[in-house]
Amino acid sequence: MKVSVIVLTKESASVLGDCLESAKWADETVVVDSGSRDATKEIAQKYNARFFNFEKGFSQKRNFGAQKARGEWLLYLDSDERITPLLREEIKKETKTTKDTGTSAYAITRRNILLGREMKYGGWWPDYVVRLIKKTRLKGWKGEVHEQPQVDGEVSKLKNPMTHISHRDIGEMVEKTNQWSEIEAKLLFDSNHPKMTWWRFFSVAFREFWFRGVRKLGFLDGVEGVIEIVYQMFSRMVTYAKLWEMQEGRKK
Repeated sequence: MKVSVIVLTKESASVLGDCLESAKWADETVVVDSGSRDATKEIAQKYNARFFNFEKGFSQKRNFGAQKARGEWLLYLDSDERITPLLREEIKKETKTTKDTGTSAYAITRRNILLGREMKYGGWWPDYVVRLIKKTRLKGWKGEVHEQPQVDGEVSKLKNPMTHISHRDIGEMVEKTNQWSEIEAKLLFDSNHPKMTWWRFFSVAFREFWFRGVRKLGFLDGVEGVIEIVYQMFSRMVTYAKLWEMQEGRKK
């Protein structure tokens, strides 16, 4: 049964080549781009990917990719993710049968590489995401942030992980926070989140520290782990600060 790899991109020239290289075994590759002005399109074309520009929300882009894909199985990747050789062989084995095994989708765990280090603590492992889906069983993706697929049937787990090379440097981390916090703050605002007060900011920061640093022992990942704990606290604070701006009418 054919496998279609669907990759979402936006200004992804620096990472897309390695992603597509790891997925070139698939029967086809569909790249859904959000108006990139770098060399993203040229790199996609180099790997004979079918390239589409579709500038809407993440769930809508994943659904659009499913509509364009021709394979019976859909394998979703972000441009900073890589399929390892062991995972590739496992996917081939699980998707080659035409028999109905009862499994409609597979969750794949990710090896998260942050600031050059593989994270084992801080809530980063295991990090399962549902990414391999039988096309006829996909009801659609939902959610604006951390979108999730709605699947008709059983979801199983694959044994081998993919590689996720995220947070390559501090500047990139801060830039991502500025982008994502806008979306998250708007979702909180639209859900009528209680009015932000001074003590709520302390509560937000403490909960993130408690989860990453205490419950999940993030400091065991060394300097990078400590930086990630502080960064995640900072990221949450920025989101709620932007929510406060919206509640105060200073920003729409």
